[in-house]
Amino acid sequence: MGHFINVGDENSTSIDLYYEDHGSGKPVILIHGWPLNCDSWEKQVPALLDAGYRVIMYDRRGFGRSSKPTVGYDYDTFAADLDKVIRELDLYDTTLVGFSMGGGEVARYLGVYGSKRVNKAVFMGAITPFLLKTSDNEKGVDGAVFEDFQNSIAKDRLAFLSTFLSNFYNVDVLKGSKVSEEVVTSSWNAASVASPQGTLDCVGAWLTDFREDLKSINIPVLVIHGEQDRIVPIENSGKNMPHFIKDCKLVEVKDAPHGLNWTHSEYINPELLDFLG
Repeated sequence: MGHFINVGDENSTSIDLYYEDHGSGKPVILIHGWPLNCDSWEKQVPALLDAGYRVIMYDRRGFGRSSKPTVGYDYDTFAADLDKVIRELDLYDTTLVGFSMGGGEVARYLGVYGSKRVNKAVFMGAITPFLLKTSDNEKGVDGAVFEDFQNSIAKDRLAFLSTFLSNFYNVDVLKGSKVSEEVVTSSWNAASVASPQGTLDCVGAWLTDFREDLKSINIPVLVIHGEQDRIVPIENSGKNMPHFIKDCKLVEVKDAPHGLNWTHSEYINPELLDFLG
């Protein structure tokens, strides 16, 4: 059974984050991607526990078992939510691991709150440094792509999720070898019960510029990214990270899709443990 941490209110209802806290040792906080929940770390949790770490994971507001407000889907709020989790559990010497949009929480948290309680950070398939193509970010993704996402979600969220998850796992290439139909179905089930408002609003949040946050990071960083990531292309994200972070190791995972923490866990977990150790 999980527990809840209150992070605010919306009118007469409280906004509570669902979290799980397992094992003992140095804490590792796992921050999931969109539009899933913390169950998506299934392949990493046993490896971390076996290696002697305390594993904490939570469902982002609007997703999983957390409250589903219609407000707060921006990175200043997401980072404040993470800060409340860290303070409520009084964690120090922590490693933050952010997958996909979870990398945004890691960047903004360190940019705003610093590294007093955090000693290492991992960005996995993350949306950092800055996804949107602008005059000073030529390698970014055209804004029209995100508008199409938003239009498709507004029109038929559930159909959109099916297409999205096919590209999340590169099902056309990896089905049967690296991912089963059941895993994709399970991900769709998790995504389908997320807040419709939160699912939509998060797309706008992905366009946050994290470059200044990253420049302030003064702890060791591991970046793991799939070479065949169709959701967050490595050229627009992972490969740019060492330009902004002093102590940064980039691991490019051959043939890996966006959802590489499931499909390529046998490759990723040793990299993660090696970095933590």
